[in-house]
Amino acid sequence: MSTRKKLYAGTLAVLLGGATIFNAGVTKGEAEANTENTYLVIFKDQQGLPAGYAEAIKKAGGQVEDRLDKLGAVEVTSKNANFLNDVKKSSLVLEAGVENTVYPEQTIEGETVAVEDLTEGADFYNQYMWDIKQVTNNGESWNLPGGTGLSVDGEDIVVGVIDTGIDYNHPDLKDNYAGGKSFVPGYSDPIDQNSHGTHVAGSIAAKGEALGVGPDLKVASYRVFGPTGGAATSHIAEALMTAADDNVDVVNMSLGGYDWFQDPAYATKDIVADVQLFNRAIQYAIKKGVTVVGSAGNNAVDLSSPGKLSGDDTGATHRSPSSQTMIRVSAGGALKNLAFYSNYGVGKIDVMAPGGDLGPNYDPVTRTGRDNSYLAYSTVPVLDPDTKEVIGHGYGGKGGTSMAAPKTAALAGVVIAKHGKDKLTPAQVKAIIQNSAEDLFKPGYDEQTGHGLINAVNALKLK
Repeated sequence: MSTRKKLYAGTLAVLLGGATIFNAGVTKGEAEANTENTYLVIFKDQQGLPAGYAEAIKKAGGQVEDRLDKLGAVEVTSKNANFLNDVKKSSLVLEAGVENTVYPEQTIEGETVAVEDLTEGADFYNQYMWDIKQVTNNGESWNLPGGTGLSVDGEDIVVGVIDTGIDYNHPDLKDNYAGGKSFVPGYSDPIDQNSHGTHVAGSIAAKGEALGVGPDLKVASYRVFGPTGGAATSHIAEALMTAADDNVDVVNMSLGGYDWFQDPAYATKDIVADVQLFNRAIQYAIKKGVTVVGSAGNNAVDLSSPGKLSGDDTGATHRSPSSQTMIRVSAGGALKNLAFYSNYGVGKIDVMAPGGDLGPNYDPVTRTGRDNSYLAYSTVPVLDPDTKEVIGHGYGGKGGTSMAAPKTAALAGVVIAKHGKDKLTPAQVKAIIQNSAEDLFKPGYDEQTGHGLINAVNALKLK
């Protein structure tokens, strides 16, 4: 089996009983004759849809399903097997391809405890949340200006969570919830019916039994995933664009997969349009002053060698969504080690943050020595196993770069809070986080931690 197929099938996952630690985004495949396929069409004009775009789509046998006006792109369905070739004949079109499906990253799962089942007098934060202590120096950063997320100018600092939604009725999150929107067809409520997004939100801004890195930050839900399944690239791009238009300060994207650039002699470059749209959405947000944070992925692979990732296949495999203008985060453990599942790579990692693992005695090959106390614990909904409806609120342990990225997003939020809303550019926020990181492993930049392990105290003290 080729390396690319292993990435998609998940055979590179280290076996963890019934749990896997990653899920790669996969394409819907090449267009098939006589079936309706979904495409992305990217126009040359990035600022809007050009005059005549609808006629160009119609002429190629397509129907516009969704317009991303501010990104110069449309989602199209067509039964024309030659749609891509036909639409690319238009002088308006930069690129077109089959639309990709992205999935929330699968994580190591620990047990869930309902709020009402917590032992009376239990100190959840001190017992379980080593990761928040690691970032905040045992809460020392909360005593510094902006350290809890309260801005010096009194403005709310909002972190947008593009994910499975947020359990906005959770007692540790409801006071810091800034609203939300759903981009999932058939689901209008930005509630979390999975647990991934609520865990992410708690790492950022929980304030109760659990505490986030910035317990006075606000979180907004931009739901792109339903109870199961993935999300179309256009929906994620639209969520990012909307978050930017809503004037959030930071966006966390703990999601992603791998885009395989195929040999042009073998098939059309299906993924180029997908990457173009992600890049436009990321740049749109950054130009509007949003710091964008993304997880590096959980395949334990070197992202700096796209050719090697493709293995026997011709072409190159890339992590997506990804961009050098984002803050890209690898995952560490309680012992300040690189988590065994974390991706890495020179030029592909900016910083490391605690994402949790299974302890120093865990053997990924034999699956022995597991210690769940080394996972990252945070807020989760309690879900009905059949309907996936939220029936309660609780806490759970997870491990993944999905758990590392939101701590970095929260750190971006408290850095902004120290200086005031809209006072720093995303590049300045990124520089502060990188320059204040704790240097581990090799001196200076390295492929595992980037510039180092994030540290809120250092970041807030940096002039």
